[in-house]
Amino acid sequence: MAARPVEGDPVATPPARRPLTPGATGFALFLAALWGGNPVAIKAGLDDAPPLRLAGYRFIAGGIVTIAWALATKQSLIPNRRDLPALAGLAVLFAAQIAFMNIGQDQTTASHASVIGQTFPLWTGVVAHFAVPGDRLTPSRVAGTLVAYAGVVLVVARDLGNPEATVLGDALMVCSAALLGSRLVYTSVASQHVEMPKLLMTQVVVGVVVFLGLGATIESEPWRLTGQLALSVFYQGFVIAGFGFIANMWMLKHYMPSGVTALSLTTPVWGVIIAHFVLGDALGPSLFAGVGLVVAGMSYAHLATVRQQRRALRAAGTVTAK
Repeated sequence: MAARPVEGDPVATPPARRPLTPGATGFALFLAALWGGNPVAIKAGLDDAPPLRLAGYRFIAGGIVTIAWALATKQSLIPNRRDLPALAGLAVLFAAQIAFMNIGQDQTTASHASVIGQTFPLWTGVVAHFAVPGDRLTPSRVAGTLVAYAGVVLVVARDLGNPEATVLGDALMVCSAALLGSRLVYTSVASQHVEMPKLLMTQVVVGVVVFLGLGATIESEPWRLTGQLALSVFYQGFVIAGFGFIANMWMLKHYMPSGVTALSLTTPVWGVIIAHFVLGDALGPSLFAGVGLVVAGMSYAHLATVRQQRRALRAAGTVTAK
């Protein structure tokens, strides 16, 4: 989708997006690895801060990066009256999704959070089927979705008989993933008439005001300023909520979205590996099998989407058959 020119900026023809180069492929894999470490950073931070306040600290750091990026690129962060309904809807979805994610992360393992949280593209496909014209679920995409869901069930089922089961945390993470998928579709629609920096800043404001406010009101657990907490907030805020969002946007602007998205499917694998080395999470065979099914199912669904888009382009006469 084309970004709307910012008022006052010169109007330029957006550059054509191109296939991933080897360097861009490596950078996309690097970003996927960074995102895989986010649940690990959250889990580490929860040792010294309660979940809602930890989310607030994250968005303070992310807000610093967002403001610096907007100022450096001379983009407006101030919404006009027409933007307010769309931004209000985004604020509600965003607050609910992050609350489920942080509370769920507090009740489950980082490995489970990495795998279950990565199911958000499945929910995106389901919601887009009803909300975005032309983005239809096909039998192949449904098959890929079912395979990926089987992987999630396999990961969760291994703890069902465990006295230390994390079923509640896993369920909260599923809710967070569903809300994230819905939010991405909502953002895709809203970005047709609201500039992206305004959408990002809405998320920052919600994160700081809502989560720090709720944390101060309902969370009684103490927090400790430790080096581990500082590193956790730095990673979640400056690395992910700041650099990660901006870098992903840059990749999607300059390269084919299908290629960038396909490489992001490695995120749960990175998450499980990082959780093992940083937090000592166990790497059982069922966890590996579940990760494999999630990645295989998502990849199959993604390839089906690419084929569908190519057929649509050929039908429109914009692609010449070989």
